[in-house]
Amino acid sequence: MANMTLSVPEELQAKLKAHPEIVWSEVARKAMAEKVEQLELFEKLVAKSKLTGKDAFEIGEKIKADAWERTKQELKKKGKWT
Repeated sequence: MANMTLSVPEELQAKLKAHPEIVWSEVARKAMAEKVEQLELFEKLVAKSKLTGKDAFEIGEKIKADAWERTKQELKKKGKWT
């Protein structure tokens, strides 16, 4: 097995040390493995796509705008948006 060295902020290091019962290298290994699986799935899906980067960006912008509108409507219903 290969070795990898990670740098973390001191504040995070202190929090990690507060839980010595956790094998942090295993947590990091699992997180990296999950991320690689997500990337591989994404690459597989994108390989079959006919969308351009511009198309994907425009769709993403529309989704964000719609989500924001729904959020505003929910806040208005709850009286938290003026």
